Amino acid sequence: MRFSADRTLRLAPATAVDYRELARRRLPRQLFDYIDGGAYEETTMRANLRDLERVSLRQRVMRDVSTRDPAVEVLGQKLAMPVILAPLGLGGMFARRAEVQAACAAEAAGVPFVEATLSMCSIEEVSQATSNPPWFQLYVMRDRGYAEKLMSRARAVGSPVLILTVDLAVVGARHRERRNAMVGEVTAWAKLVRGLDVGTHPQWIRDVALAGRPLTFGNLEKAVPRARTTAAFREWINTQFDPSVTWDDVAWVREHWNGRLLVKGVLDPEDARRAVDAGLDGVIVSNHGGRQLDSVPSTARALPEVLDAVSGQVEVLADGGVRSGLDVFKMVALGASAVLIGRAWAWAVAARGEAGVRDLIETIRADIDVALALTGHTSFADVDRSALHLPDSLSSQAEI
Repeated sequence: MRFSADRTLRLAPATAVDYRELARRRLPRQLFDYIDGGAYEETTMRANLRDLERVSLRQRVMRDVSTRDPAVEVLGQKLAMPVILAPLGLGGMFARRAEVQAACAAEAAGVPFVEATLSMCSIEEVSQATSNPPWFQLYVMRDRGYAEKLMSRARAVGSPVLILTVDLAVVGARHRERRNAMVGEVTAWAKLVRGLDVGTHPQWIRDVALAGRPLTFGNLEKAVPRARTTAAFREWINTQFDPSVTWDDVAWVREHWNGRLLVKGVLDPEDARRAVDAGLDGVIVSNHGGRQLDSVPSTARALPEVLDAVSGQVEVLADGGVRSGLDVFKMVALGASAVLIGRAWAWAVAARGEAGVRDLIETIRADIDVALALTGHTSFADVDRSALHLPDSLSSQAEI
């Protein structure tokens, strides 16, 4: 199948950016802006991309790189490459049973898929579709009883890793969503415009709105049985984010989870040290893709300081701004054990379903292979910051 990039050129998607364009054309604007946008003026979201672009690879030649292996071990699990499909809220609104499709693509590629609390497909549905159980992402909700049930469900399907998202004490302002009436007041005019926009995307209507049913929030349906619309669901979930959560609550989570435990949303070295003290297995350096507090550091800027703070005592993963295998290589060279990719798989699944996600992952793998070879490496075992040329803003933080 071939895809239109514009009216005069027809081509197949070659990059995550190509998939973004296809997703933009296929999705109603409200949904596209939900996954594509960031908080406030989107300064941090842009910085995630810009700072990674400013990191250069150090090309080395005349080395024997005839055999290359991108595999790594993370949290005791072997990954075919240092890539993980990140948890994504409302994923099943972008394509029919999208979480299942993405999980199948991830399994075929030998990388983990993280099931989100706010997924449309339940963790049981995803687990039944794959041989390897997904990792699970959890918010510590006000309803601690239901949070315990979610952890119990994740244990029951064999999830090896629990990711505790900690940067949602309150929800950041996302201006695109307000402009699209996804949050805030929904006027009659906004409903009309939104309805007309949805009506101009018949493929999405057929694939998701009709064939993709049930469009319920699989992991939370029993907690919010009446929340079968985005607005009702948001009203419920916004009351469940708990601003009173502290590091002391990690002990409560540990009482109900005996697998690997990570926190996602760490940017500050002091918070990283607190994570070590709390007995966590690792931290994910993340600014929520620039979707929470704007004007915080990009992941690439924050990562070196966090790594220095933990001194190898826990695993450090990262997300934010990763669009290619070259970006993955840069993050790992900066010190991350592996990289989580969110928006990119959302665009791919919206554009072409499981086939799109498989193709995207394969493109990332091919990029990584080239990066290993042309920086003079045969594996990630000896890839470190010496494989990079760092701009001054990153060099000073990394103490290079």
